[in-house]
Amino acid sequence: QVQLVESGGGLVQAGGSLRLSCAASRRLFSSYVKGWFRQAPGKEREFVAAISRSGDRTYYADSVKGRFTISGDNAKNTVYLQMNSLKPEDTAVYYCAARAGDYHNSIREYDYWGQGTQVTVSS
Repeated sequence: QVQLVESGGGLVQAGGSLRLSCAASRRLFSSYVKGWFRQAPGKEREFVAAISRSGDRTYYADSVKGRFTISGDNAKNTVYLQMNSLKPEDTAVYYCAARAGDYHNSIREYDYWGQGTQVTVSS
């Protein structure tokens, strides 16, 4: 079982930056693909970014490519999402997730989820 706890959300003005963190309870975190998803009010949860087990490959949704960066520190069992040039449409609850298989961008393929952290971008 893997428990995930997100932090770092908050209120920021458009154009600003935030860094989200996701701490995992299990020392074998390096065995999991880690992903970030988000859910805006009235919308379905969507893929944002993912990082491979070894950390050498990253994947992004088109909407955040060039603005967001996912990274991981397996020694600390932590994955990060650096968000720059934030836009009001980035406002959502951001979730960290992990899966034991290979990379995938579908929420159905992830085994473990955090409780989410709110990100609000004002215009």
